[in-house]
Amino acid sequence: MISIAGWEIRRTLKRTPTRSGSKGKTGAPTSGRAKSAGAKSAAAKKPGTAQKAAKAVAAKTADPASPPLQRDSLGSRAGRVLVMLLAFACMVGFAAALAKATLVPQPGSSDLVHTNLRPGDSLRAYVDQPAIRDTVKQIGGNVLLGAPFGVLLPMLVPKARGAVRVVLVTSLVMVLVEIAQGAIVEGRAFDIDDVILNTSGALLGYVLIGRRLGHALHPRRHHWWQRRRTSA
Repeated sequence: MISIAGWEIRRTLKRTPTRSGSKGKTGAPTSGRAKSAGAKSAAAKKPGTAQKAAKAVAAKTADPASPPLQRDSLGSRAGRVLVMLLAFACMVGFAAALAKATLVPQPGSSDLVHTNLRPGDSLRAYVDQPAIRDTVKQIGGNVLLGAPFGVLLPMLVPKARGAVRVVLVTSLVMVLVEIAQGAIVEGRAFDIDDVILNTSGALLGYVLIGRRLGHALHPRRHHWWQRRRTSA
């Protein structure tokens, strides 16, 4: 009986380290799995980190296919600044010319001008003039007066790019100018046809020149329907 009891004790002592060793061996991989799971969960909590880093690297890398003025080189940035300064100077000059052409009093015309709120009335009067030169001067002058908006706005204000936005901004500015004419300038009156002609000139300038200049200076704008399609 004593020998059997001693044999059982020795057998128990031999099994104890084996079980503890097996626990230690199985415990190490378990902790590694826990760490990898924790790393995965941490990465899952920040899904935009990798995308932001990729966008930052792409922004710093010069794309040879992009327009020259949109590249990240020193020469491209200097050229972009010079073009923007030139466009700003042109806008200042245009604002001065617009004020001189629309806000200078004309006392001799007080009895000839009248407020026009019906689109087409002044246009018919322009067309019915006996001299075609006067017709071209009236219609062409109003169209040319709005054309700089369509050329300069896409260059100076990237958020104002697009035909609809150019038309809206030009219409708002010209309506304010016409209201000032009718309210405070002697010999001037509000004319809705002038607003229409000015806005048409801005749209024409945008289609012919402003759209291309805006794309050359600034990256293409992503519209809301394009962003929705990308997210879907």
